[in-house]
Amino acid sequence: MTVLPALQDELAEATRRLLATAATLSDHDVTGPSLLPGWTRGHVLVHVARNADSHINLLTWASTGVRTPQYPTTEERAARIEAGAARTAAEHLADLADSAARLAAAMADLPEQAWRAPVAGMRPPPHPAWYIVVRRLREVGMHHVDLGAGFGPADWPAPFVERELHDCLRTWPYERSTVSEITIRAGADAKPVATWRGLGRGPAVEGGPVDLLAWLTGRSAGQGVRVVLEGQRLAPGPAGVPAPPPWLTMPAPADLPDTPPKDYP
Repeated sequence: MTVLPALQDELAEATRRLLATAATLSDHDVTGPSLLPGWTRGHVLVHVARNADSHINLLTWASTGVRTPQYPTTEERAARIEAGAARTAAEHLADLADSAARLAAAMADLPEQAWRAPVAGMRPPPHPAWYIVVRRLREVGMHHVDLGAGFGPADWPAPFVERELHDCLRTWPYERSTVSEITIRAGADAKPVATWRGLGRGPAVEGGPVDLLAWLTGRSAGQGVRVVLEGQRLAPGPAGVPAPPPWLTMPAPADLPDTPPKDYP
């Protein structure tokens, strides 16, 4: 048994929740601003739909061995998003549901050995095909928040938060870091769950898993994160908390196992 069934079950639930949110949006809602600068909710919805298509391309690559880029070019990717952004709420919902269903079918049909095949996104490093499921979960979870439609970081499932924090550390941009140390606590006064040291220059910070992930991924200004100076814990909140380092400078950790592992992380 590998981690794939659990990841695919998690993806099915995350997709169901996203579709439920999308179903509440009106035509007026989808033209309103999302939490991503310059994008409406329509931009976010069409991006998630086209992202499903892009991952079908990578699954095709894995199953056939024929290089099939995730997106033809960055320019065409942006053009497709812009072209679809102004559709009605019903059209967005139908596209989102259809693209997600086609992706789920492609995953179900992928031969077992193909999950080990190397594929690549728009940026290095390449990664084994099983990590496509993790990447899709990231897209659905992060962009569900970006809709600004009632789903927030506090709604992320615990396995999602744990996995994304794990991958933040494994893809850490040390030369561009804004902090030197991060301590993850289960609660304000709880013992540390983990401490990341040697991250680079900057202050040490601490916070709960959800608050730290929201801050590290640009989904918060630092609410719930506090700076620690010479053993003194400052009040939590955006004041004094540095901007996070660049997030997702790599689409995947560089040393993933080819074979789907039993658990991840």
